[in-house]
Amino acid sequence: MTLLLTLAQTSAPTQNALQTVWEYFVAGGYFMYPLLLCLLVGFTIIVFKVLSLRRVIIIPPVLADQVNRFEQSVDDGTMEPLLKEFEQGKTALARLAAVCVRNRGKSQADISDAVQTTARHELLHLSTGMTALDVVIVVSPLLGLLGTASGLAFLFQEMGKSGDMSDAQRIAQGIAVALNTTIFGLAITVPCVIAQSFFNRKIESFTTELEMLLSKLVHVCQKARPPEH
Repeated sequence: MTLLLTLAQTSAPTQNALQTVWEYFVAGGYFMYPLLLCLLVGFTIIVFKVLSLRRVIIIPPVLADQVNRFEQSVDDGTMEPLLKEFEQGKTALARLAAVCVRNRGKSQADISDAVQTTARHELLHLSTGMTALDVVIVVSPLLGLLGTASGLAFLFQEMGKSGDMSDAQRIAQGIAVALNTTIFGLAITVPCVIAQSFFNRKIESFTTELEMLLSKLVHVCQKARPPEH
């Protein structure tokens, strides 16, 4: 019995909070629905980028260390396992390194061109979803402002029809409701802007690190002969 009472007391504030959120959402009008869509899209993209921009699937520390010591592996004759890992292409670094190895023995310019072609594709892959996040950041506050402007226009239109301009409390409540969409739009935009800045910085960091690792690998592959089959 005590447990049931505790659960009931705990669930009551939760239900009240949900009811308050729902009333806030409904009061915002029809523009809250596209804003809700923006919220879902933005949240989905943020989760997707958090999962896809992990170091372990782009530049694994172990593989990065092996790429740094690739020339030593060539000299020691222990590069075969590493070449197999390159060819499997499970990470961005492995795929780009595989391009270097397949073109070894060519001039540095030829190897660099081949790597850059693949690197552009990898950069597009790293940036997947960022355009949609940009759209959410731009559209959300605009929808919020549009909803507020629409709400204020409707409020003043109704007041004009009734001819009653004396109820200041009613006017204040109407304006507060009209501002719901602006608040909701900004609440979506702020975390999306923070996430965008974080992801852009992370992509830039990964790109710079890949360039440094591959420049060393290109130099080694330029001096090596392609494998004979």
